[in-house]
Amino acid sequence: MRKIIHLSLVVALAGGLAACGQTTGDRALSGAGLGAAAGAGVGALTGTSVLGGAALGGVAGGAAGALTSPNTVNLGRPAWR
Repeated sequence: MRKIIHLSLVVALAGGLAACGQTTGDRALSGAGLGAAAGAGVGALTGTSVLGGAALGGVAGGAAGALTSPNTVNLGRPAWR
């Protein structure tokens, strides 16, 4: 049960932080990066695997970034553009 709660928290954080950029690729890339950072942080704070949290957060953030539209969530132009 505890792992399910952690996974839900990682997915929620990654979804909330995902999606900088206008193109689908930019949004997926920025979402994955932000999700990985959030997942690693959650893993560190909860005493679980930091790498596992980063991997789950990266996947969830990338998916959230790719699946959202700039009209729904727009955090502006990515730093690399």
